[in-house]
Amino acid sequence: MVPLSILDLSHIVQGSDAADALHRTLDLAQHAERWGYRRYWLAEHHNMTGIASAATSVVIGYVAGGTSTIRVGAGGIMLPNHAPLLIAEQFGTLASLYPGRIDLGLGRAPGSDQATMWALRRDTLSADRFPQDVMELQSYFGDPEPGQAVRAVPGAGLRVPLWILGSSLFGAQLAAALGLPFAFASHFAPTLLDQALAIYRAHFRPSQVLERPYAMLGVNVFAADTDDEARRLFTSVQQAFVNLRRGAPGPLPPPIAGFADTLAPLDRAMIDQALACSFVGTPDAVRHGLADFAARTGADELMVASGMYDHAARLRSYEGLMGRG
Repeated sequence: MVPLSILDLSHIVQGSDAADALHRTLDLAQHAERWGYRRYWLAEHHNMTGIASAATSVVIGYVAGGTSTIRVGAGGIMLPNHAPLLIAEQFGTLASLYPGRIDLGLGRAPGSDQATMWALRRDTLSADRFPQDVMELQSYFGDPEPGQAVRAVPGAGLRVPLWILGSSLFGAQLAAALGLPFAFASHFAPTLLDQALAIYRAHFRPSQVLERPYAMLGVNVFAADTDDEARRLFTSVQQAFVNLRRGAPGPLPPPIAGFADTLAPLDRAMIDQALACSFVGTPDAVRHGLADFAARTGADELMVASGMYDHAARLRSYEGLMGRG
């Protein structure tokens, strides 16, 4: 099996709050470290009542401070929401506090709706500057040039590892051009996965940080003692996707057995397509499914997301995936 990592959205579940979500995030990270997961990433989303990781760098510091060996990072920071210098300072601080353990994945989506985008003071052209902003950020993590007027302190010389995130072909092209590792969001947008990987690998230019392409792919995993129980747990994220597409996102709902069978054909087709890279069943079946997926795609690493309502069930799923328990 290729290395496995975790993407945690710090879900706020129905009947709970952000504090509980963040405490569960740290608990999962501490378990994941013991079980042998390679990375633990948090994501930037704004104005989402079901996600507690909006202040992503703060949550990364909380998780890194509560662990000791696992890599902790952003999957990702939506760079057009921020000045590159600010992100360089934030992640330079994290890398100074937790050397050799911090990753910085970068995306160009707003991570929010249009009204929230304006509240973030993001302008309509900010996404167009994404390649330039990535290169500016890279320069802040390099060695300062003589007479350089603006430096990231801390940050300069720390060479925090950068990743390009994507759910389309743009990210694949940029990651290839810059010679950076590429993480594809196949856990919720799998349509262009094969095409994006082909572009990334065909056009990759070796860089000072990476000699050959390195692709990490997102997948959803729901493992339980029985297939029926795994399918029941999976319905929480199915409900969340339907709610999001209907414009009514909210806290993660409890599972409802047979939920997908109650949906209209268009809603069922939507979640089947969006969640096509999902592996649901017993731990052995899920491991076999992931191995086949990695072999088919040539993935160098898999990043596992598991939006489960019940924290104990989520722990058992991640533990079983690593052949523990």
